[in-house]
Amino acid sequence: MRPQEAVERALALSRADDCIVIADESTTANLRWAGNTLTTNGVTRSTRLTVIALRRTGDGVAAGVVSRSAVAADGIEDLVRAAEADAAGNEAAEDAAPLIADAPAATGWDDPPAETGIGVFEGVAPALGEAFAAAESAGNRLYGFANHVQTSTYLGTSAGLRLRHDQPTGLLELNAKGAGGSAWTGVGTRDFADVDVPGLAAGLARRLDWGSRRVDLPAGRYETILPPSAVADLMIYLYWSAGAQDAADGRTVFSAPGGGTRVGEKLAGLPVTLSSDPAAPGLECAPFVVAHASSRDASVFDNGLALGTTDWITDGTLTSLTQTRHSAERTGLPLTPSIDNLSMTGPGGASLDEMIARTERGLLLTCLWYIREVDPQSLLLTGLTRDGVYLVENGEVVGAVNNFRFNESPVDLLSRLTEVGETVPTLPREWSDYFTRAAMPALRVADFNMSTVSQAS
Repeated sequence: MRPQEAVERALALSRADDCIVIADESTTANLRWAGNTLTTNGVTRSTRLTVIALRRTGDGVAAGVVSRSAVAADGIEDLVRAAEADAAGNEAAEDAAPLIADAPAATGWDDPPAETGIGVFEGVAPALGEAFAAAESAGNRLYGFANHVQTSTYLGTSAGLRLRHDQPTGLLELNAKGAGGSAWTGVGTRDFADVDVPGLAAGLARRLDWGSRRVDLPAGRYETILPPSAVADLMIYLYWSAGAQDAADGRTVFSAPGGGTRVGEKLAGLPVTLSSDPAAPGLECAPFVVAHASSRDASVFDNGLALGTTDWITDGTLTSLTQTRHSAERTGLPLTPSIDNLSMTGPGGASLDEMIARTERGLLLTCLWYIREVDPQSLLLTGLTRDGVYLVENGEVVGAVNNFRFNESPVDLLSRLTEVGETVPTLPREWSDYFTRAAMPALRVADFNMSTVSQAS
C-alpha cells in the first residue's frame, strides 16, 4: 500500500474524536571504504506508520501514540485500535490544543515517494579512486563512508490537513591515517553534486604533513581556533538545550534567576546571530512541524504548524527559545518551534587560513567527540579533541600536539569570542547521526579550557 493510501485508510478506520497519521518512507544508499579500497555498498528501504488517537475527556484531550515499521494493509486497523487503546488509558495531555487545519494543501501528495540509489554516488566513487591512488603513493590510508537517505513524509489529520515533505540527507566522512597521525574531514550534502573529494583529500594530506612534527603540551587555557565542525557540535548542543518549558521551570542555563527565562539578555561578546530557516539554501528542511510524539520540546498537537525563519540569538542577544503552542502560552513568548537546521553568522568573515595566518601562538582544533553534559545549569560540557590538534606559531602551523579533554560551556564560550570567521556549510562530527544541516564560522577563543591531557590517539 502506498504511504498516502495508508494515511487515508488509517484516518477512515479511526473511531477517535480526532486522529493524526504520519507515514514515513525512506530509502538509504551507502558506500564504504577502508585501506584505500571500496569495500561495501548497498540500498535499503524502510517504512513507518504512526497513528495518534485523540480522545476528549471531561477536562481536556488524551492522546495515544503508536508507531510501527513495515505495516501491511491488513495491519493498519490493528495499529489504529492500539493507538485508541493507548489514548483510553491516558490522562488529559497538558499540551492539548486544537488541530492545525489552515495549512495549504500538499504539493505532490499523490506522487510516489522520493527514492535514492547507488547512482547518487556516480561522481563520488571515481574521485575516491583517484584519492586512494594519491594516498597510496604518499604512504597513507583512507577510510570512511558516504550515506544518502531520501525520506518522504506524509501527514494527514481528521481536521483535513494533508501535507508532504521530501527530505534528502547525505554525508561523507573521510579519515586519513599515516606517519603524521590521523586526520578527519566530513561534509553534509543533499545530493553529492557539491562534494569535492579531491579538495577533501588534499586537506587531509596537508594535515598529515603538519603532524609529521609532534609537540607535547600540558593542560591549560589556550588561544584556540575552533573550525566550523567543532563550532557546529557545540552550538547544536546549545540549541538542543534551548527548550522554553525547561527554561521557564528553572532547569537550564536559559533560566533567569528568580524565575522566567533569559530571553532578551546579552549572551555573546561579539554580535553573532544563531538562526534556523527551513528554506536556507543547501540546508532545506521540513517547513512544518512533524511530531511523532510529545515531549517537553515538541507536541503532537502542533503537527502541520508552519515554520519560518527564526533567530535564536540576534546580534549576541538571546531572542527565542524552542516552543510548542503549550509552552508559548505558559511563557508569554512568541511561538517558535524547533527547525531541523542551524546557522551562525557574525562580523569579520575571514577564512580559516586567514585566521591561522594572524595567530601569534595558539591551537587549531580539527573536531570534538564524546561530548557529554556536566551541568545543565551552566551547560558545562566535557569531551575530547580528536584527529588532529595543531600548534600555530607566528601565523604558521608548526606541528601536531597531544589530545586534550576540554571543559567548556557553549553559552559561556560566546561571551569570550575574539573573532568570528566566514560562515560555511559544515558537518558536525559528534552529532552527524542526528543533525547534518548546519552552516557555521570558525571561532577564535582567547582562553579555551583544555582541562587535562588525553591519552587518546
